[in-house]
Amino acid sequence: MRLLRSTDLALRVLMRLAVAGESSPTTRDVAAGMHVPYTHLAKVVAELQHMGLLAARRGRGGGLTLTERGRTASVGAVVRAFEGDGDVVDCEGPTPCPLNSACRLRGALRRAQEVFFASLDPITVADIVAEPTGALLLGISLGPAGPA
Repeated sequence: MRLLRSTDLALRVLMRLAVAGESSPTTRDVAAGMHVPYTHLAKVVAELQHMGLLAARRGRGGGLTLTERGRTASVGAVVRAFEGDGDVVDCEGPTPCPLNSACRLRGALRRAQEVFFASLDPITVADIVAEPTGALLLGISLGPAGPA
């Protein structure tokens, strides 16, 4: 299974902010540091803010900070929120699968997807930035402002 780009970015933003300490990088700084378009990252940040996982302040002295809810968030819940609950395969697409009425693969793939999500449920954002990952994240530049 391959995660959507937005899911990947959401997890990386949460990880980076989890080790930011007192600094509050801007969305532009994070986008530059991740080498992704600002507009794409801004949409991800808006969704994370809507979920209550990060706080974003505008203007001078503004920036992004991880909330306590973000620090303790389940990685499985974040992945589910960004991936949605759609099927792994598109059996009903423009050319519907002729096996659709008697297929057992779709159910097996759905169960495998749930096992995947369930395996991520007990893991928190704080868990995935534990050493040695945290130290590496601190060394990653966030654009013009440099490391946090």
